[in-house]
Amino acid sequence: MEPSRSRQILFACASGLLLPFCFPRFDLGLLAWVALIPLHLALDQCSRLRAFWIGWLSGFIGFTGIMAWVVTAMTTYGKVPEIVSYAILLLLTSYLGLYVGLYCLAVVWLRELIPRYGIFFAPCFWVALELFRTHLLSGLPWCLLGYSQYRELNLIQVADHTGVYGVSFLIVLVNIALAEQLLWIMPFFRGFHPVKLPWELLTTAAACMLLSWLYSSTVLSDKNLKDPKTSITVGVVQPNIDQAVKWDASFRDETMRRFDRLTAQLGTNMDLVVWPEAATPFILEREREYQLQLIAWADRAQAPILLGSPALRFYPDRRPYLLNSAYLLGKDGTVLGRYDKHHLVPFGEYIPLKSSLLFFLDKLVEGIGDFEAGPGPITLSFSPKSWSTERSAVVRQVKFGVAVCYEVIFPDLVRQFAENGAEFLVTITNDGWFGPSSAPAQHFSMVVFRSVENHLAFARAANTGISGFVDPFGQIMAETPLFTEEALHATIPTRQTRTFYSYYGDVFAHACVIICALLILFGYFRTKEPALTAITPA
Repeated sequence: MEPSRSRQILFACASGLLLPFCFPRFDLGLLAWVALIPLHLALDQCSRLRAFWIGWLSGFIGFTGIMAWVVTAMTTYGKVPEIVSYAILLLLTSYLGLYVGLYCLAVVWLRELIPRYGIFFAPCFWVALELFRTHLLSGLPWCLLGYSQYRELNLIQVADHTGVYGVSFLIVLVNIALAEQLLWIMPFFRGFHPVKLPWELLTTAAACMLLSWLYSSTVLSDKNLKDPKTSITVGVVQPNIDQAVKWDASFRDETMRRFDRLTAQLGTNMDLVVWPEAATPFILEREREYQLQLIAWADRAQAPILLGSPALRFYPDRRPYLLNSAYLLGKDGTVLGRYDKHHLVPFGEYIPLKSSLLFFLDKLVEGIGDFEAGPGPITLSFSPKSWSTERSAVVRQVKFGVAVCYEVIFPDLVRQFAENGAEFLVTITNDGWFGPSSAPAQHFSMVVFRSVENHLAFARAANTGISGFVDPFGQIMAETPLFTEEALHATIPTRQTRTFYSYYGDVFAHACVIICALLILFGYFRTKEPALTAITPA
């Protein structure tokens, strides 16, 4: 193997090995600002085809480290044979590696298309590919690069305009600038004639970092934004029900006793009590005895209870199907509203193309049946008792959105709750599938960006953890450990203002896609010009 090719592969592997350390549970977020430098060094004087495969290798290694928890979910809880689980993981990460491969191909192509200045547009291609990954084939925007900075509140407030994609853009830009600086320095040590200092790229990266920091500092210090006019007290319940017995009928009463005990610990000062996804080990609408228990507990808490439970419905031909639902149960026993999960987990809650191409597959996790998607991100509402006054018998209702489990990783879906008038947000989940892996912490870190993007507080209830609260600017107010029984509460602000992102969504990411499309068109017609000139008569 050529020495240069060996070096390129080593550099690509180095970036792939560094990427998992940027995310929970390692949480070395600062590493993200340099993790892609080896990959960019590997692309120096590289052909397009080799760049693609080098990028794919780096992405394959990185995503395998990030998403190793897939094996735990499928083997331990989905009853999939271990060797099949590893095969599926490698197939998944091979697919995800293609996005990094395409990015690397674009970097080499841009250097050829516009020498010295084409590299400026490379972060646009990274963002465009992240946007495609969010939507293509149902979407899997797990651990987008920007999520590595979920603890850097003094830098990520720009997400209220750009979404998480803006932070990814900034990270890639800084990595490119530093890599180009190293490439400028290296000829001095090799004895070659030095190339021109890439001062424009360094200046651009430094200016973007400074602007992001100044904007974030301004937002965090703005008293009009920071001081809420209204707030509510929310309690979340983490029952820690083992996934192996969650749907065991003999364990049903023990499950309900845990909810009873933990809900009682919250007392009577809550405005809202939140239980996790699929909290009830039965179909709520069809169990009258348990309905009465829940009504009694809501009355005792003097607060509505938001709880996850499957809803059974029937097709016109009377075939049954399920909805993954969140019920808002009033303290008087009335159902104040219901939200049905809209974005389902492929191969977990439904099988894509089951009626045609993939008819031979069953779900990769155990469940009750096939789920159908709900109508979309509708908001729920209730009247907080802490807002009542002696002067007024009528209490204004507060509106909120509920993202069920997987949905919270989709920026635009959560944004629609804010656009529809939500004043705070809730996510309920059952991360028991992930076991003691890094996935629950990765999942929780993404909630921070949903808060920053919309400047809305989040309450999170998870079966086995992590449960907690995030303020409208991404500050984690409280969080629970994994695999503990907890009843946690906090007073969170409610807001009616909307951010740029809440109103307009992924404008920044779509702008990056447009820039990429224009560059591709420019490159296409530029390559056509010489051929046209050659056949033009003299």
